[in-house]
Amino acid sequence: MEKILDENYYDFLINNTIIGPGEVGNITPVNDRHSILHVQMNDFNMCDLGLHPYHRFPSLLTLASQLSLDSSNISQIQSNPSLALLGAGVLIAIIDTGVDYTHPAFKNEDNSSRIVSIWDQTIQDGTVPEGFTYGTEYDNQEINLAIRSVNPLSIVPSVDEIGHGTALASVAAGSPSPDNSFTGVVPKSQLLVVKLKQAKQNLRRVFCVPEGVVCYQETDVLLGVVYAYTTARRLNMPLIICLGLGASLVSHEGGEATSSYLDFISQVSQVNVAVCAGNEGNNNRHYYGNVISSPYTHEFELKVSPRDPLFAFEIWPDILARLTIQVIAPTGEITPVIYPSISSCVYHQFVFSQTQMWLNNILIEEESGSQVILVRLVNAAEGIWRIRVSNIDEAAFSFHSWLPNGEFISNETFFLLSSPDTTVTSPGNAEHVLTTTAYNQNNGSILIESGRGYTRLGIVKPDIAAPGYQLPCAAPGGRYVTITGTGAAAAHAAGAAAMVFEWAIVRGNYPSLTGIDINGLIIRGATRNPVYVYPNNIWGYGRMNVYALFELLTFI
Repeated sequence: MEKILDENYYDFLINNTIIGPGEVGNITPVNDRHSILHVQMNDFNMCDLGLHPYHRFPSLLTLASQLSLDSSNISQIQSNPSLALLGAGVLIAIIDTGVDYTHPAFKNEDNSSRIVSIWDQTIQDGTVPEGFTYGTEYDNQEINLAIRSVNPLSIVPSVDEIGHGTALASVAAGSPSPDNSFTGVVPKSQLLVVKLKQAKQNLRRVFCVPEGVVCYQETDVLLGVVYAYTTARRLNMPLIICLGLGASLVSHEGGEATSSYLDFISQVSQVNVAVCAGNEGNNNRHYYGNVISSPYTHEFELKVSPRDPLFAFEIWPDILARLTIQVIAPTGEITPVIYPSISSCVYHQFVFSQTQMWLNNILIEEESGSQVILVRLVNAAEGIWRIRVSNIDEAAFSFHSWLPNGEFISNETFFLLSSPDTTVTSPGNAEHVLTTTAYNQNNGSILIESGRGYTRLGIVKPDIAAPGYQLPCAAPGGRYVTITGTGAAAAHAAGAAAMVFEWAIVRGNYPSLTGIDINGLIIRGATRNPVYVYPNNIWGYGRMNVYALFELLTFI
């Protein structure tokens, strides 16, 4: 079995400069900077995170949506005969839960498919994409053959059991269905789909993710991005990558491997990346502490529900602080003071409950240079937990703490006195991607659950607000439903970016246009309410307005 699929191996993200000659057989190349190192796991131990550096463990991502174009003035552009931008000649990549390729939303008028290829990472008995080591690739010819057959799944057995990927693909690029009052933003664009495999059990166990939760690991997402990029280059097509996934247990700086790669390709001609801001704005899963006076100690509280017997949370201090930590159980039992170190893992069994705790107080997290404290709980006791942090250097300090996002934890476990700010999920904190928040296009209000900025270092995020409330979309089985959330808004923004690429590249008006250029145009054309100051951490630079964007370009 390939090591990237084998549960007996961890998949670590490493910098290529540290690959030794004896590790070549355990390497899956990713790009010029990163590779995946497969390390054999003997008997599983929670302190494997400690034995191996924190930054090598891939982050875990989950979905950012739950299952009307005039809001962005898109129909005004498409009805203009001199523009009529419908995405022709542009490739949109959906890296998600897969796609129902038999759905009418993804077919041309002659019943052929607009999907150029599907890489299904979950199917291991077909043709592996060139340059990769797992999964099965189905090209447009195979997909068309399947569509014309009596039993399509006998030829292309890839399905979308969850429906999230199908929904995002249709919001961005679905073919019109007047009977269902539906059309995607750019119904003439072509689609590339990556169906992600679920995260390995060993990684889920390390980060205390409950069984049965939809969960993807960063390494598979990153390889999906590489697949999309290389395919677009081979086809010589401009590319929009849409990511409706997010992770909260990260530095919120945008320095992770996937974020840095997305940053890089966003600066390349003919590539744009639209990502969601996440839906953590109102879930009470972020706490911010700011200590300005002696004794330079701070205590905050976490309510734990019996629905969440296992979970993790992280604390990220500012760069000048060195924090110790004590954890106080609802029974009043308190751990010893745990000091920062380069690499350690402290195990604590509470006496008056069944709770087990593993705590990593890491002085230097390699990707950011910051301290990070990771707390993992199993059989967590119900009640109010208190976390006490103190600065060794007896100086003012600040810190952020995050719980997991999405369905990794219930809404009944949360921080008391939480903050809705700094809740944009990764890779939405990457500097040069188009980070999209969601608003209700029916009444003009921001969705209360939308992730808020800024990043932990104060970079403006989100960038733009797009419609994201009950957007009509396709669902597996030929159905049409609605989707809400920032993932849906990111798909809408991806469609708008495809319109710009069609005008700039396909029609030859600006062949070297980059993702950063598109973001700048979208930001400049945004609608801004005079009541607010822009940019701000809720709306970014305002509401997307594609017609205003083209007014800036063409003086219509």
